[in-house]
Amino acid sequence: MIVHDPEGWNSGPYAAAIRTQQGDLSLRDAEGWCLPLDVERWCARADVGDRAVLRRCRGRVLDIGCGAGRLVEALTRRGHTVLGIDVCSSAVSSTVGRGGAALRRSVFDPLPDEGGWGTALLIDGNIGIGGDPRRLLRRIRGLVHGQGLLLVETAAADVDERRRVRVHAGRHPAGAVFPWAAVGASALDRHATAAGWTATERWSSAGGRHFVALRARA
Repeated sequence: MIVHDPEGWNSGPYAAAIRTQQGDLSLRDAEGWCLPLDVERWCARADVGDRAVLRRCRGRVLDIGCGAGRLVEALTRRGHTVLGIDVCSSAVSSTVGRGGAALRRSVFDPLPDEGGWGTALLIDGNIGIGGDPRRLLRRIRGLVHGQGLLLVETAAADVDERRRVRVHAGRHPAGAVFPWAAVGASALDRHATAAGWTATERWSSAGGRHFVALRARA
């Protein structure tokens, strides 16, 4: 997972959790909202829910907020050209160590081959990056080609929320406050339409994960 301000992810418990592949971490705000960070699953191999995403990838793939690199690894094994980006140096090191290609970048930084990617991924809650889904979707629209895909994992509930959060280890805060968003499928559809995308498919997987496929609109 990534944000435009990387410091919450680069130092302290999140970076350590990626290195050790475990940790009781969450995002929390001052009002009691909590989003658990499933570090052990993120550091494992791609699971059944992930593989349903991977089957839908077309062309060259950009994994935005690649984390420990499980999707980059799996796509590389399938023969895709794939690049992971993440602001956390531990995440980039993990992805490279699994045989994938990765750069330490924010999605809002200049990136290789802008406008040429076939598929972009926002998995594991990464639609929350930066706390402004419409801005994020517009940015990614400029990264894929004219018929490009964006595969998004959404919140299970029908929500459209903006939060000021920080990483917590257990119930103890660590690092600075930063903006985050929680977006369900209906809200994503509204934001996507305004940002140059058309929703083409929704599906769910075991474990209650929910996904939407978006197609770039000319």
